[in-house]
Amino acid sequence: MAGLISPPASCHGYAMIRRLVLWAIKTAAGFVIVSVLWVALYRVIPPPITFTMIGDALSGHSITKRWMPLSQIDPNMARAVIAGEDARFCLHHGFDFSAIEKAYEKNARGRRIRGGSTISQQTAKNAFLIQGGGYVRKAFEAYFTVLIETIWGKRRIMEVYLNIAETGIGTYGVNAASERYFGHNASDLSTSEAGRIAAILPSPKRRAAINPTGRIRRHGNAITRRVRVVRNDGLDRCLR
Repeated sequence: MAGLISPPASCHGYAMIRRLVLWAIKTAAGFVIVSVLWVALYRVIPPPITFTMIGDALSGHSITKRWMPLSQIDPNMARAVIAGEDARFCLHHGFDFSAIEKAYEKNARGRRIRGGSTISQQTAKNAFLIQGGGYVRKAFEAYFTVLIETIWGKRRIMEVYLNIAETGIGTYGVNAASERYFGHNASDLSTSEAGRIAAILPSPKRRAAINPTGRIRRHGNAITRRVRVVRNDGLDRCLR
C-alpha cells in the first residue's frame, strides 16, 4: 500500500546532511557573534585574565599583574618591543608577510628561529587563545588578529600587549615586570631597562632581566641601541 512505502534511504541521508549543514552554519554564526563581542569588550576594559595566566595558576604560581594605560608607560618600552619583536608594527595590518617568508625559508634550512609572528598576532594569542594548539590555534590566531586590527587599532593592541605579555613566571605585563626587576613602575623606564624587558619576552620563564648574561645580555643591548632608531625613524608613529 502507498501509505506503507518507506521513503528512499537517500532522502534520509539528504535530511541528515541538511541538518548538519544548518548546525554548522548556526555554530559558525554564533562563534562570530561571540568573538566580535568579546573583542569589542576588550577594546574598553582590560582583559581580566588569560588562558596563560590560568595555566600558571593551576601550576601553583601566584599571578602578578599591574595594568597601566599606554599613555603612562614610558615610550621607550613600546619602542623596545617594536625594535625587538616587530619593526614593521606601524606599517602592517596584522601580518608581516616578509617576516613570515623569511621564517619559512629558515625553517626549511633547519635553523632554529623565533618565527614571524607580529605583535598583533602575539596579542591575539595572549588575549584570546592558548599557547599551544599547532595549526588550529594559528588559524584562530589569524582570525582574532584581523578582529583586533579592525576593532582596536594599533594603540590599543600595543596597550594590551604590554599589559598581558608574560614577563616572568607568574608575572604579566611590563609594569609588573618593572616593579619586579627594577623596583619602580613602568612610567619611568630607562632605555636599557626597557631593552632588558623586551629581551626576555620570547622566553620569559627561562630568562631574567636582572643581571642578564650571554646571549640575553647581548640581545638586550642590541634592542637598547635600536630604540633610538625606532624613535628617530618614526617606526612608532602609530602610537604617538
